[in-house]
Amino acid sequence: MEPSLLHLYRRDRRKLLEFLISLSAPSSSEVDGAVSLSDVDLDTISADYVISRIQSGGAIDIAEASEQYRRESAFPITIHLQLKDSFYLITDPDMSGSPPRRVPPQRDMKHHMNHAPTSPSSFKARGAHDVAYRVAPVKPVHGEIPSLGLPCLITGLSDDDLQGSAYEILLASMIFNGMDLLIQEKKKEKGSRLLSSVKSRKNKIQSPTRPLERHFELINTLRTQMQISEAMDSCIKRTLTQLSESRTIRQIDVPQISLGLLYGIHESDFSGEKYYVQWKNRQLNILEEIINSSADLTESEHHIVKTSLARSRDLKDCPGKMFLSEQAEVLSSLRDVAMKLSTLPGKFGLENETHYWTAGYHLNIRLYEKLLLGIFDILDEGHLIEEADEILGLIRITWSTLGINEKLHEALYSWLCFQQFLETQETSLLEYLISKLERVFSLEGGDQMEDSYVNALKCSRRCNGIEISLGLVQAIFHSISIWCDTKLQDYHLHFCKDPSTFGMVMTLVSITGVPVVDDSGVIKLIQLNTMDDNAMGKLKTYVEKSTEAAYCQVASALDLESKLDRMHPLAILADELHLVAKREFSIFYPVLHGWCPEAAIISSRKMKSFYGEQLGPYLNNLSHLSEDVKSVLSAANRFDHGLTHLYVSACEKEGVLVQELDHYKIEEFSGPIILDWIIAQHTRILQWTERASDIEEWEALSSHQRQASSAVEVFRIIEETVDHFFAWNLPMNITHLQALLSVIFHSLDAYLLKVSEQLVDRRHLLPSAPPLTRFAEMNIPIIRRKLTELTLTDNTVKDKIAASTISKLCVRLNTLQYIKKQIAILENGLKKSWAELSSAENDKLRKEEPLESSGADILTYDETIDELFITTFTGIKDSSTDAMEKICDLIGTRMVFWDFRNTLLLWLYRDSVEDARLDRFLPQFDTVLDHICGVLDDSLRDLVALSICRASLEGYVWVLLDGGPSRAFSDSDVSLMEDDLNNLKEFFIAEGEGLPRSVVDQESKVAEHILHLYSFQTDNLIQMLLNASEHILLGLDSQTRGSIPEDAQILIRILCHKKDREASKFLKKQYQLPMASEYDDTPPEDSAGSMLDILKRSSSVNWTMKGQKSIYSFKKKIQEATSEIRHGVW
Repeated sequence: MEPSLLHLYRRDRRKLLEFLISLSAPSSSEVDGAVSLSDVDLDTISADYVISRIQSGGAIDIAEASEQYRRESAFPITIHLQLKDSFYLITDPDMSGSPPRRVPPQRDMKHHMNHAPTSPSSFKARGAHDVAYRVAPVKPVHGEIPSLGLPCLITGLSDDDLQGSAYEILLASMIFNGMDLLIQEKKKEKGSRLLSSVKSRKNKIQSPTRPLERHFELINTLRTQMQISEAMDSCIKRTLTQLSESRTIRQIDVPQISLGLLYGIHESDFSGEKYYVQWKNRQLNILEEIINSSADLTESEHHIVKTSLARSRDLKDCPGKMFLSEQAEVLSSLRDVAMKLSTLPGKFGLENETHYWTAGYHLNIRLYEKLLLGIFDILDEGHLIEEADEILGLIRITWSTLGINEKLHEALYSWLCFQQFLETQETSLLEYLISKLERVFSLEGGDQMEDSYVNALKCSRRCNGIEISLGLVQAIFHSISIWCDTKLQDYHLHFCKDPSTFGMVMTLVSITGVPVVDDSGVIKLIQLNTMDDNAMGKLKTYVEKSTEAAYCQVASALDLESKLDRMHPLAILADELHLVAKREFSIFYPVLHGWCPEAAIISSRKMKSFYGEQLGPYLNNLSHLSEDVKSVLSAANRFDHGLTHLYVSACEKEGVLVQELDHYKIEEFSGPIILDWIIAQHTRILQWTERASDIEEWEALSSHQRQASSAVEVFRIIEETVDHFFAWNLPMNITHLQALLSVIFHSLDAYLLKVSEQLVDRRHLLPSAPPLTRFAEMNIPIIRRKLTELTLTDNTVKDKIAASTISKLCVRLNTLQYIKKQIAILENGLKKSWAELSSAENDKLRKEEPLESSGADILTYDETIDELFITTFTGIKDSSTDAMEKICDLIGTRMVFWDFRNTLLLWLYRDSVEDARLDRFLPQFDTVLDHICGVLDDSLRDLVALSICRASLEGYVWVLLDGGPSRAFSDSDVSLMEDDLNNLKEFFIAEGEGLPRSVVDQESKVAEHILHLYSFQTDNLIQMLLNASEHILLGLDSQTRGSIPEDAQILIRILCHKKDREASKFLKKQYQLPMASEYDDTPPEDSAGSMLDILKRSSSVNWTMKGQKSIYSFKKKIQEATSEIRHGVW
């Protein structure tokens, strides 16, 4: 609700209540001790009570109505529903934040009623009948705004009363100083409303006016601010002008003004008797308040004043003429007493000083405060109106009447700014207050008589049970200082959301001084700039008490937050205290260090001490690891190091000496616990790794994720362990890192070992070597010997071969590639996390140790860490690479020697070269390679292509040398076989889109050399065989002399497969080899034994040579290759 609407609402409410009560109330003669309705504060009457009494036909008890209003005001305003469960909130619940965590204070059972208002704004309002009632007892008001301790008003004058009288005094001072305020009344336009000028004032452009006209504008603005009606304003101006023109008063004072108004204003000037009685009682109360305050009255004069005031109040029941004569007589008696006091000299001999300056100062000060309040915008009480400075100059005219001087003015102005700040929390008022208090200080040491006069205006305060008397200015400083002291004892609570206010409050208390209790128990103000021990002790107390209060506030809500967040209270306490520390060093210490440099170490040690008292017993009782232990130790370590960092950073920034802070020694408790946890994780990870590999079926996760699920699961477990390790946020050393890396190494090594153990040995995929035979043509049918086929009897080998299909081998290869990538990511993440974790320890080491030794130690430490990472991850990478090479080799061998055994190895060149050429098998190769490309990761296709190329050439060599009895090659077949070899090479080169030609040429050298030997004459081959046999007998290894061996094994197999009579005769004569026609087509069992006897060597020849790995694709249709790949260097 807007303030202007609030005033209208209150006015309408009073009128309605007045009307209802007047209709239902009995006459005043029927109630004992009845008083007038005009004395009732209708703002404190329960409307619900009045309506219910009217509906029931009962009498209205004003005291009961006030009591019910008091009870209703203590609770939210409820809607009249049967459920009674709805109510209005004063604040916006979305903006109010979380519920309060503090225990609520005891509810004050004393509710207070304001004095009945006699606002001049009700002038000319609609009249009402008198009502009999019983007045509820008036109770003192207690609020946050501290009291000055001025003497109490014995007549109970309300704020509205004082405001009206203050305005009358201002007008009187202006009129008696020669200003004709009635001239403007004749020119003033009609129809303006009470607040219309206030609403338009801010947007109005002032035009140049004459000084007198400007005074009228300022008076009108102030009248609106003080809520004085235009009718009342005109009546007062007219009466005061007439009084001034009568020249019966030489020097005006408050009693003379009130008496003059009582003489000149009558009931006929009001719309009803009620409003006249209210106004008259106010004037009489002013007279009673100021006259009875004088100590220079005799007992008889006191009696006259008392009697006259009583008679004046009772004159409302007298007839008209009798009333006027009685009123004149009463006022004459009061005038005589007032004139006597007015002629008394002042106590301090100041210019224009009157007796009332000191006798009625408690009223004068309150009246002047009401005038000063007129410069605060009634629509926005946190700001001054635009005409504030001009109005302040205007009200200076009342100084001689109210006993105000420059120092009092600045002090009271400061006091009002302070009060308005407390009500509105507008920080600009606080800035203005500081400037005004500094102005008060600048006026110290001026005129001695004026200082004596100001100090004589006493205010009474009660401190620690002792009644003390202070001068007015001292009381203002004392009240402001006490308020600052109260707030600064818990500055975390009061200023955390408004840091700028904290700095201004510290400036404020530096001006007023800090309150310190002396040995006698009296509070004294000590300036901060004196560097007094007591003052410094007080500032340290602020830091200590604020820190303690912040800790208590956090601790009081621990149980509730622990239940809501399901966290251990000590973990929550550490995090909350860390936030308190951040506020302390970011908001408060930058302000405090100028007055109290030790504030940082005090607050830091306090927070460390508070938390340490709770953490110590918990650490001593630690026995095993749990989530609570982890959360508490992590939070405690975070708070410990975080607080230290904040403290050191703040001190370095402000240039304050850094003092050492004790630590909680968490590492002594956490170190063994972390190692135990790592050991437990090691066992768990190994179990999960074994389980994942045992149930793995080696199927790709998807077309985009071609690795096996077991590897993903293993890395997920490892990454979770690493995340948990660093999530401890605890001090760790190289032992913990070494343990973690050991867990990672053994886990991945165990998985790689499982992957390798499940693979079939390559030798189980190779066909058995057929017996060595010689070519011989035979036309006579004979019984051929059956070659026995090698059969697998080991079920384990059978299972491994069944599990080592091309697709599954490709998935294994993808998985190993995924492992290599994840290892790199894991290594980088570990290094980064460990560097962040150990950076704080390194910084501490640099600060504690000399630079020379510190640098060497850190270098050694970093080298050790690097060595740990290199040892761990290099071993895993090497194992992965070895496994990948093994699987690549196995893919080629499986494809050529197992999957294509019956269609390629046993069929190529069988019986006749011309009828069993290689080009019949290449389409099948192409189909299988397409399938492989669809399963493999793109980065692995070149490696697998090279492996298949190598195995194909090896299989081709096997056909040439170990083809068995069914294969015999004539000289004319060599050119056909050379064409087939070239076709095979071109197949893998794929017109430049496959493997590089240089690589294929290198791999095909053995096959080409063997084909070249087939073109030799038989005599030459026999001679070469004999020479090779001599080298064997002499112990010379032919493989050491060249890149391609030309030993007896190759030469004898070429002679065995050569379709030549001379070769057959040589083999029969020299080695007694049987004829090929004696065996059927099925390859027999390995005949290596006979060859060892013949050549003293193993018959099994390893035709595979180490070739350089390829990073290029092997065929255009198999993979999309780029020109960069095609032109790469192998």
